[in-house]
Amino acid sequence: MSKKRIDIVFGTRPEAIKLVPVIQRLQQDPDLLPRVVVTAQHRDLLDQILGPFGIQPDIDLDLMQADQSLNQLASKAIQALGASYERDRPDLVLVQGDTTSAFCAALAAFHLDIPTGHVEAGLRSGNRKQPFPEEANRRMVSAFADLHFSPTATSTAALLREGIPEKKIFETGNSAIDTLTLVLETQDLNEPDKAEVLVTLHRRETWKGDSGGSFAGILNTLVDFAKSHPEVHFLYPVHPNPNVRGPVSAICQGIPNFQLVNPLDYVPFLKAMANSRAIVSDSGGVQEEAPSLGVPVLVVRDVTERPEGLFPGGNRLVGTEAQDLKQALQDIFEEPRRETQGFPQPNPFGDGQARHRIHGAIRHFFFGEERPEPFLPAPSFE
Repeated sequence: MSKKRIDIVFGTRPEAIKLVPVIQRLQQDPDLLPRVVVTAQHRDLLDQILGPFGIQPDIDLDLMQADQSLNQLASKAIQALGASYERDRPDLVLVQGDTTSAFCAALAAFHLDIPTGHVEAGLRSGNRKQPFPEEANRRMVSAFADLHFSPTATSTAALLREGIPEKKIFETGNSAIDTLTLVLETQDLNEPDKAEVLVTLHRRETWKGDSGGSFAGILNTLVDFAKSHPEVHFLYPVHPNPNVRGPVSAICQGIPNFQLVNPLDYVPFLKAMANSRAIVSDSGGVQEEAPSLGVPVLVVRDVTERPEGLFPGGNRLVGTEAQDLKQALQDIFEEPRRETQGFPQPNPFGDGQARHRIHGAIRHFFFGEERPEPFLPAPSFE
């Protein structure tokens, strides 16, 4: 039985977080030859993840440039990845999620008739511009993929509605929960007297105002709340994108209880999450991780492709209008503070075993072994 070469292609911090445990599991299989290929779509933020987990890229395309458009990135990525595949043809290309890097990696593989596996397949918001460009990217990756690793039953149902054959879908849980679980095995996340409100707002449709409310309106709401509640500490790790940094600096700078910091490394960010009373975010990954930490996310978006997190006591879809966010914050601080519980708590997105199911599905694809059993959420989430 010949060894099978797998190119694992990614370029951003969220992809790296979710692929780290998958890479580690595939590297343990003597029948597989995984190769880590990074586009470096987000150079500095990507390096924050790979280093601490001891993962070194086998190929670094280093495509990041300042003020680069999506079209410029896409054209360079397709050419570079296509050339890489032709030099040392993989048996499978593995991509994660819905980034431009994932789309380009899948398209370049499709053009060369190389099978593609899609981690976190089937997420759908129902609006191709929210999130932008991710909703369109993931739909197109589904058109190219041969293996669809859906995180939940909701995602599986979306793929089936689109005509994806059931035999090509493997329900695995979300690998973000694997990474979080691995950290919890070695790290104590409890840090009393830390931020009570963690803010992570950076999405394109947020700062462009394409989803409704203005970015300035959202920021002013947070600042007004901070000023009227001086006992509540806000922490905002600000994304390096100048379209985010500019407004945040102009509106939020100088408020005593509103701390602006550079993006946090993964473990410090998890600590900030775990010790918050609430998280104000437009991030998808934060929506997935927060249930394990027992902290609600006020999701500043009009739609979410992660409805599993909207359970009582969990995440809350508050929209993009300033008055709705203000009311949601008031509701949080009118509720009794929850007692600290152990981590991880049950999570509807995964059980920390996605990497093993993905590995099993790949062996099923290559070697005809039995299909892995699907992820089953805790009964309270069914």
